[in-house]
Amino acid sequence: MRRILGGTAGIWMLAGAAHAHPHIFVDTGLHPVFDDQGLLAAIRVVWSYDEMFSLLILEDKGLDPDYDGVLTEAETQALNGFDMQWIDGYEGDVYGLLGGVVLGLSGPLEHTADMVDGRIVSTHLRALDKRIDVGGQPVIFQAYDPTFYTAYHITLPTRIEGRDGCSAKVFLPNLDEANQILLDAISEVGADENIEDYDFPAVGADFAEEIRLTCAPLSQ
Repeated sequence: MRRILGGTAGIWMLAGAAHAHPHIFVDTGLHPVFDDQGLLAAIRVVWSYDEMFSLLILEDKGLDPDYDGVLTEAETQALNGFDMQWIDGYEGDVYGLLGGVVLGLSGPLEHTADMVDGRIVSTHLRALDKRIDVGGQPVIFQAYDPTFYTAYHITLPTRIEGRDGCSAKVFLPNLDEANQILLDAISEVGADENIEDYDFPAVGADFAEEIRLTCAPLSQ
């Protein structure tokens, strides 16, 4: 995760990619969005941040001073977009694939943010560079931070917007294999080295969770 957040939160999140485990945990929802022609046009992304990180953001921005977990309209407006200022090279931690080919996705559109049950929940839309007639070959959307600073878990409901006759199933990684890759990477760090200063390999993709979207043929 590489976003410009400012203040204490920004320092925390931009402190570096080298680490042995995630520092931020995000429950995630991925919602495929179809146009009026039945073509896949975008993916809507929902991020529900863990309570500790949510508190850090609120304190950093001076929001919810009474700690009741309810934001005023003005506070909601101030929160909106806090995680949408993406630096160059940041891919948004969501990746689309079709037949092994990476799909082009726009930057964040139509973003929102609010507090829900003590956690910040933000949403945004990412448009596909080219709209797709989805058939039996699945379109895959993966959620992961390549640096593994943030852990994304697709635990929120998947909703398909704008079309019937489609299904999206969640697939989880082989955690035994992913953890072994992580352990192997950690073992390369010398006993006298600080892992936070080490050029840690990008193992996040090995922990990627994904949805696989398929649809019935469009009626002619």
